[in-house]
Amino acid sequence: MIELYSPAEIEAMRPAGRFVAATLSELSKVAAVGVNLLELDELVARRIKEAGAVSCYVDYHPSFGASPFGKVLCTSVNDAVLHGLPFDYALQDGDLLSVDFAAEVDGWVADSALSVVVGTPRPEDLRLIDTTTRALEAGIAAAVVGNKLGDVGHAIATVARGDGLGVNTQFGGHGVGRTMHGDPHVPNDGRPGRGMKLKPGLVIAIEPWFLHTTDEIRYDPDGWTLRSADGSRGAHMEHTIAVTEDGPIVLTARD
Repeated sequence: MIELYSPAEIEAMRPAGRFVAATLSELSKVAAVGVNLLELDELVARRIKEAGAVSCYVDYHPSFGASPFGKVLCTSVNDAVLHGLPFDYALQDGDLLSVDFAAEVDGWVADSALSVVVGTPRPEDLRLIDTTTRALEAGIAAAVVGNKLGDVGHAIATVARGDGLGVNTQFGGHGVGRTMHGDPHVPNDGRPGRGMKLKPGLVIAIEPWFLHTTDEIRYDPDGWTLRSADGSRGAHMEHTIAVTEDGPIVLTARD
């Protein structure tokens, strides 16, 4: 069921958005050569406890997951791009790290993701992050009252294809509110003027993710981590936004 939220309810979502944004900003600075993925997860677990927030991931067990997730953070490295289950791995110079984080504060959920290069960057990784960031910005700009869901997906895919990237529509954005994943599904491709009409009060996560040379993915044995089928690297960007009469509000905007 697709829910629409009042201006007061959207305002009540802001603390969750600020917490998620601040946590990701901290992670982008802490992630460095030699830092273990489990250390990052432990850091975020402490931040959740300090804030009186609730993890959206620990007990999360959707139909595509092999078991409850068991961690508070998704950490996807290099050819992993989505749902990376943190494990005993120390970040190395040049790693491309994507971090996805969702949390509940006062009954409201916010969800966001970013990608960063650890240490010495590869130019092609910086270009991939830039393309993914611009695709997210294009999707957000298209999320205005009166547009259709297809306009959002089309805006995202136009940026990706303009830079020669393929687009996978199996995993994309989603509704956000009292729970992390709700209706509607927000694909990273679409036909302009098609699909559900965007109305004031719709709150969605828009999340483009792309791989260097493929749009095909495969599962790791952990049943969660999704990697490129050809070993190429990936980047992932996401914001939770509210559709309003005055334009989209980015609830997870980072400083």
